[in-house]
Amino acid sequence: MTNYQSALLRLMNDRGYIHQLTDADGLDQLAAKTIVPGYVGFDATATSLHVGNLVQIMLLRRLQQAGHKPIVVMGGGTTKVGDPSGKDEVRKLLDDDGINANIASIRSSFERFLTFGNGPTDAIMINNADWLDSLEYIPFLRDVGRHFTINRMLTFDSVKLRLDREQPLTFLEFNYMILQAYDFLELSRQHACRLQLGGSDQWGNIVNGIELGRRIDGAQLFGLTTPLITKADGSKMGKSVDGAIWLNKDRLSPYDYWQFWRNTDDRDVGRFMRLFTDIDIDEIARLESLEGAEINEAKKILADAATAMAHGDDAAKNAASTAQKTFEQGQSGGDLPVLEVAEEQISMLNALVDIGFCASKGEAKRMIAGGGARIDDEPVKDAGAMISIADTDIKISAGKKKHGLLRRAA
Repeated sequence: MTNYQSALLRLMNDRGYIHQLTDADGLDQLAAKTIVPGYVGFDATATSLHVGNLVQIMLLRRLQQAGHKPIVVMGGGTTKVGDPSGKDEVRKLLDDDGINANIASIRSSFERFLTFGNGPTDAIMINNADWLDSLEYIPFLRDVGRHFTINRMLTFDSVKLRLDREQPLTFLEFNYMILQAYDFLELSRQHACRLQLGGSDQWGNIVNGIELGRRIDGAQLFGLTTPLITKADGSKMGKSVDGAIWLNKDRLSPYDYWQFWRNTDDRDVGRFMRLFTDIDIDEIARLESLEGAEINEAKKILADAATAMAHGDDAAKNAASTAQKTFEQGQSGGDLPVLEVAEEQISMLNALVDIGFCASKGEAKRMIAGGGARIDDEPVKDAGAMISIADTDIKISAGKKKHGLLRRAA
């Protein structure tokens, strides 16, 4: 069904978010007549989310834009277990202090995308440790575990793929899908949550939660999943050749975030505008039809809109200005990452590592050997080269896209 009556499903459909719906008619009718609280769960495995999580954040943003209530569920409890979906190995387990620190750091990202508060459509953030940490094992197995069969759990992709690859799947991880299903039950009870949203890899977990709510409470719950978001070249969204594209500016500068979007493949421009910006659909249709050099202007508009959403208008303007100065005018833009150097000299290897352009000195050596390392646009060919730090900024580059400044520490 695509002739939706509710603003929610029309918006989701028009912008390309819908992959699977558990009950399209039922959800459409519900969303057309009342406010629907819906949630997405995020495990707190790092101090920041990244672009790979962004489509799920945007789902909550669209939910709020359509007049419904977003619930951000931070996995303070489930992070201790680890979601096996899409993983080849056991996740490193964190303690409570590490998880809570990550949740506090992650919250700042959501505040850019959602309006939090106490109103009927204001977003709320809750921690599933509030109910999972207090569960008693035997009562939980008796009351909840009896609704799950091992036979069925073995058919879910998150389990099946690990077993097919002969990768170990711990009993701890095997319980993840039960805990996630229980989250939906608790959210239904505590916050009248009717909808769970997630990526296509979460379909089995979402269906489990819907069935658990029906069997135990007789609740009518719904699920919506997005298609797997990949780039035109088939690579995973949220990754670059240099690693994750983090949302927190302390993990990735707004300039580098802007550059990620600016370097979008021509074939992805329209799709990414629909998914990751608020640009009007008709304007997107015009921009994605541009060809040749004009498509680069569309990419800048995409980069501006995505960066403004994640980091604010000023950060987007500064990033765009820096890019123009650096690439179009040959100057050193003011928004480039800066490494302050206390000594009179620094080795090229240390400079590349300390500014974050290379993960190790070995990688820096390979960058130099390949001719990708430059000082003030002049190639550096000697891995043992030393850089003298003067009173004026020195431009350091790694490859075509990474540029920064070396500056004498005050």
